[in-house]
Amino acid sequence: MAAAGYLFAAQALAQGTAPAAAAKPAQAAIPQPAAPQAVPGFWDPRRRPDRPDLSRLTVIRFLTETDYPPFNFTGPDGNPAGFNVDLARMICEEIKVACTIQMRRFETLVDAINGNRGDAIIASLAITPQLRAKLDFSDPYYRSPARFVSRKDAVMAEVRPEYLEGKKVGAIAGSSHEAYLKALFTDAQLVSFPNDEALRLALRRGEVDFIFGDAISLAFWLNGTDSGDCCAFSGGPFIESRYFGEGVSIGVKRGNDVLRQALNWAMFRLWEKGRYTDLWLRYFSVSPF
Repeated sequence: MAAAGYLFAAQALAQGTAPAAAAKPAQAAIPQPAAPQAVPGFWDPRRRPDRPDLSRLTVIRFLTETDYPPFNFTGPDGNPAGFNVDLARMICEEIKVACTIQMRRFETLVDAINGNRGDAIIASLAITPQLRAKLDFSDPYYRSPARFVSRKDAVMAEVRPEYLEGKKVGAIAGSSHEAYLKALFTDAQLVSFPNDEALRLALRRGEVDFIFGDAISLAFWLNGTDSGDCCAFSGGPFIESRYFGEGVSIGVKRGNDVLRQALNWAMFRLWEKGRYTDLWLRYFSVSPF
């Protein structure tokens, strides 16, 4: 991960390396106010990409998924909309090329790129070893970290393994979040649930002290009516790539370095100008970070 990969990357616990000598807290943690809104920084200002040769680019044909709100969905006017769609349009504006955005079923996207029916996939595509064999990827433009959520009267400013000793912590059975808890939060009382609905309901009812899961989906739950304004994030994000992935990137046909480098340059410029931050805040009123 780059030195400035995240505003919170300096947190030792986020890397699973909390100091062993940390002082053990009192039995009952003192409730802390919820953390303020935070905007992630995915680019290192010390690693400014050189402007690539853009003369060979005249149009970028973006492909996205049909139904994954708020990242990509069909707008009221029938046109593609969402965070990914707006970012694609901003990239084209920065590069100063024409831009088309076509919506397709997610499972058809990779074949469409390799069949020359599009140039770039911007559909919250997670980087995996399997996809690396089929596509090249831009730099990540967001990640989906893991976070703890507690009831509002028990929010912690920081969460470490020793702080949750004896606490009931819920996670989805068989998930990477459950595996992370088993590996690092060994003194917590792990409670497994079959799905998100059951997990979140248990927290609302006070049957568990914390839940641990995907921060982006949790952020939308916290900001929506289903949460009943019961709960809030505790501590910061956990971004260990071995458990939670390398990030979300734009996929291009293997060997298309001209487009890949242009995308990296444009996204860095959007971040540098503050336009990426503006876009993030427009979609994420409760930050996953």
